[in-house]
Amino acid sequence: MTARWDPVGQLQSAYPQMVEWRRYLHRYPELSFQEKNTSAWIADKLRSFGCTVTEGIGGYGVVADLEGNGEGPCIALRADIDALPIQDAKNCEYSSTVPGVMHACGHDGHTATLLAVAQAYANNRSSWSGKRRLLFQPAEELCPGGACAMIRDGALNGVDAIYGVHLWTPLPYGVVATRGGAFMATPDEFTIEIVGQGGHGGMPHQTIDAVVVGASLVQSLQTIVSRSIDPIAPSVVTVGSFQAGSTGNVIAERAVLNGTVRTFTVAVRERIRERMESIIAHTAAMFGADITLDYREGYPAVTNDEGEAERFDTVAAELFGQQAVQQSTLIMVGEDFSYYLQEVKGCFMFVGAGGGDCGAIYPHHHPKFDIDERAMLVSARLLIGMAEHRAQEE
Repeated sequence: MTARWDPVGQLQSAYPQMVEWRRYLHRYPELSFQEKNTSAWIADKLRSFGCTVTEGIGGYGVVADLEGNGEGPCIALRADIDALPIQDAKNCEYSSTVPGVMHACGHDGHTATLLAVAQAYANNRSSWSGKRRLLFQPAEELCPGGACAMIRDGALNGVDAIYGVHLWTPLPYGVVATRGGAFMATPDEFTIEIVGQGGHGGMPHQTIDAVVVGASLVQSLQTIVSRSIDPIAPSVVTVGSFQAGSTGNVIAERAVLNGTVRTFTVAVRERIRERMESIIAHTAAMFGADITLDYREGYPAVTNDEGEAERFDTVAAELFGQQAVQQSTLIMVGEDFSYYLQEVKGCFMFVGAGGGDCGAIYPHHHPKFDIDERAMLVSARLLIGMAEHRAQEE
């Protein structure tokens, strides 16, 4: 067994390079399932470090394997690499150069962090044991996501544990957080199409008004969480888009509602869908309209292993001090890291990346989103810390 490895000095020396990598990626983002150039760029960097690199995993995914000094577990660390269809509204030297596409969720920072981790492991093979597998995953932002395809193509073969971080601007720089058990929600999506009978705005009795039908549905759907779900079981039903009609004196024949359902358990998810189907059927009968529901299941809930969450508490306190460690609340955002956690034990963690001094004050998926780049150094230390603490159990 090797002694506990402390890579902090090397990571601090590599920090300017991490910033440079992150800003390069921010300038040249690529959407989910389109990360061809990003993937090739990552693979070139990894090869220059001396990693064994496999490309084309799960589409544009990249896997880097490193062997340490002696026998030990295979521990995987993951970063996502895709961007979002959002126009970058920041005025800075590293703003996106791709119209309508930007890194508005921190994946550029995740990628730069894991590259620095790869370099640190490659340069210190005598200081750690076993195998480290670094997963650079495409398409986290768009269902069906990239994690399932990575797993299908063997990314977790032989892996004993997996860890991942998300740079999280709702938390300030210097704070880290997670929780055992359910952590991040299942993000389902739905579309409801209403077909009534259009007509003259002055003769509503001759029509089936799709706007009225849709309004009734929106109101009724809001009763699911408040009246059909246990109040201590967190859940959300949101209709975010209601499209109907084109002018004020014509009654709309068609309306389309789009929305999301967020849950943490299969039972609550199934109950909400059952109630939606019942409400839609009865509303259709009441108004005489045709209503169809397209319900699309998203990622499972991110559910951390309880023991691995306890490991986080220990490791994070050792690295950053107890005052920096928080237990996260439940988060209604989804993440396809959940698929990895269904296969092997692991932990997904938040690293605070918010701060007014550097302009990191906007929420994720905002056109002016940015991060406190110092959080990348925290992330790198946390990922290595979790991996090495786990390795000491062998």
